[in-house]
Amino acid sequence: MSGKIILYPNVSRDIGFVMTNKVYGMLEKSGKSVVVCPVLDDDFDTPVSPSGFDSRDFESEVSDAEMVITFGGDGTILHAAREAAEYGIPILGVNMGGKGFMAELEVEEIDLINTAASGAYEIENRMMLDAEVVRENEIVYRDYALNDIVIRGYNRVIDLAIYGDGQIISEFLGDGAVIATPTGSTAYSMAAGGPIVEPSARNIIVTPICAHVLEAKSFVLVSDRQVSIGIGNEKHNPAYMSADGCDRVDLGNGDVVNVRKSQKYTRLVRLSNRSFYSKVSEKLGERL
Repeated sequence: MSGKIILYPNVSRDIGFVMTNKVYGMLEKSGKSVVVCPVLDDDFDTPVSPSGFDSRDFESEVSDAEMVITFGGDGTILHAAREAAEYGIPILGVNMGGKGFMAELEVEEIDLINTAASGAYEIENRMMLDAEVVRENEIVYRDYALNDIVIRGYNRVIDLAIYGDGQIISEFLGDGAVIATPTGSTAYSMAAGGPIVEPSARNIIVTPICAHVLEAKSFVLVSDRQVSIGIGNEKHNPAYMSADGCDRVDLGNGDVVNVRKSQKYTRLVRLSNRSFYSKVSEKLGERL
């Protein structure tokens, strides 16, 4: 492999950049071009510079990278994917967070980074979602996500109608809804009662959040459906939409959020034959 490798540490996970420094030295010793682009946790509001090397801006460096190596949890991978997917840059995750379903390596396995840097790896393409907010027949906002699109009320229940290709799926009062990819099925969707779906599948998972009717269930749809979520007009419905837990976009009565399969994919580096089922059992602490 030629070209540069980006190290993308979460500053609240890789405290003092201990792991970043170690991997930087490994890759530089093997002749690789390496740049470091720290990502800030919500607890940090000022730039943090690693010791021993200059930090760079991720958005300006990622377009011509060969690989991005993240140090953190799944949230760090989600941050990286928002830019890396634009250019088809593969991501190798080192888990320094909690569950770490998307990360390929644990800290004790970092010697395998040299294997990845030599190009001896496989790529797993993960489906993503595009979302648009329609207000009075005009698109006022667009975003995309690797995990999920979430619609929630601001501290009160909201009135939602969910459609698949224009056909009603569910209508209910509740806290909101999660529209997830298979990758996101082990995140908020699962916590809301949705199913676990193999991440390499191509499905859209619709899961109500704390619905106030027993009939509101999770649905697994084929990937070519357009899912539309309408905010009802019967009562005041202050709500918001967020993609992968990022910026909130305010929604009001009559707004519609359209969600469909994206043309973008997140490309994850795979170095082992460890199955998804074994990872779920390990991360959730119980057998399926």
